[in-house]
Amino acid sequence: MAKCELCDREPVETTVHHLLPKEEGGTFGPTANLCIPCHKQIHALYTNTEIASRLTTISQLKDDDQLSRFIKWIRKQPPTKLMKIKKSNDRKRKR
Repeated sequence: MAKCELCDREPVETTVHHLLPKEEGGTFGPTANLCIPCHKQIHALYTNTEIASRLTTISQLKDDDQLSRFIKWIRKQPPTKLMKIKKSNDRKRKR
């Protein structure tokens, strides 16, 4: 158990998030330890191309309008809570 670098909840189970997606060349680049809901939310909202073009740091992720609303909400949730994350309607249309 660790601390999520995005929402700062702890102790939570974390996963490794490649700040530059692997498919965009970030296999050996910087990573961040994120709780499962935060990690899933990023990939539900944005394509890897979008992440690579403008969301490659924790501060950029925290400052993003859509994601900041989620972070504000998730911080109020107990660290043990796992929720179902759905792709946003915008993300579904882009495929």
